[in-house]
Amino acid sequence: MPLPQLPSQGNRITGDAGGSARLPLVTVIIAARPGQTDLAALTATHQLDYDPDRLEVIVARGAQPSAQRNAAVREAKGDLIYFLDDDSVPPRGNLRRAAGYFADPRVQMVGGPNLCPPDAPGREQLFALTMASWLAFGPSRARYCPVGGLRDTTEKELILCNLLVRRRTLLELGGFDEALYPNEENALMDAVKARGEKLLYDPGFLVYRRPRRTLAAFAKMLMTYGRGRAEQFRLHPTLGSALNFVPPIFCLYLAALPWLPRWAWWPLAGYALALIGQAVWLKHLVYAAGIIPLIFLSHLLYGIGFWRGLFTRLIQTKSGSSIPITLETYRL
Repeated sequence: MPLPQLPSQGNRITGDAGGSARLPLVTVIIAARPGQTDLAALTATHQLDYDPDRLEVIVARGAQPSAQRNAAVREAKGDLIYFLDDDSVPPRGNLRRAAGYFADPRVQMVGGPNLCPPDAPGREQLFALTMASWLAFGPSRARYCPVGGLRDTTEKELILCNLLVRRRTLLELGGFDEALYPNEENALMDAVKARGEKLLYDPGFLVYRRPRRTLAAFAKMLMTYGRGRAEQFRLHPTLGSALNFVPPIFCLYLAALPWLPRWAWWPLAGYALALIGQAVWLKHLVYAAGIIPLIFLSHLLYGIGFWRGLFTRLIQTKSGSSIPITLETYRL
């Protein structure tokens, strides 16, 4: 199925990644549900400022995104794989910006933030501010807002809805662990770092993506993130997950408070002051009152999800052969 014709941009890199070199062949992989038609990412790929002869798009449909992506990687023709979620909308220059970074053979992955569109409803803006706050998400806030400049990074700052990866590396490492969803990319990034290779964070390599639409959906996401991290730790334990134990420990502390002496309540008072301080630091007075309970909810629900993830049943599979997957390949 052909994509709509894109204007040819030649075969030289002219973006921020620097240098003149032949554009690498890129496969964009979008995981989607069976029958899903609202694929904002697919529409956005039609507008990418990239030589159409060097671009391929695969929509992988199924019910397990890790397996869907693995199946698409095996069929991909690209030297680089650009992973987008179905609702990720990259700016036109994203691929040209990042392609040149792979001139360094040690660079295996390049990623950046996913940002809330400025025209999103106020509730979603509030969710986005919460995820971009240090107190709620720690170093992972860089996934939800631009932080600093171009740098070598870790799995804490990159996210799969906007990630450019060498295909060869994906195949060498066996792809994503299909027992994990979410956090399949985090385990893979840890494996890349363990080989002494580089992950890059570029705050200007971004996509626009709306946060969850409702409070219930936002709460479910937090629980899922906590569960995914715990499951990742069970299968691929690293010291990098140590910080993620703070929310589940916080949950234990809250549960034990009624039986603790009075002095044990003082840390809670300090925590309340930290919440107020974070709201003031964000300098969004309209949202200040709303962000305080959302940060608390982030810690509480992530912690509960983490505890759940320590005891879930994990199904180890690498082939995905038992999972129905349909691949739709678009070439110019």
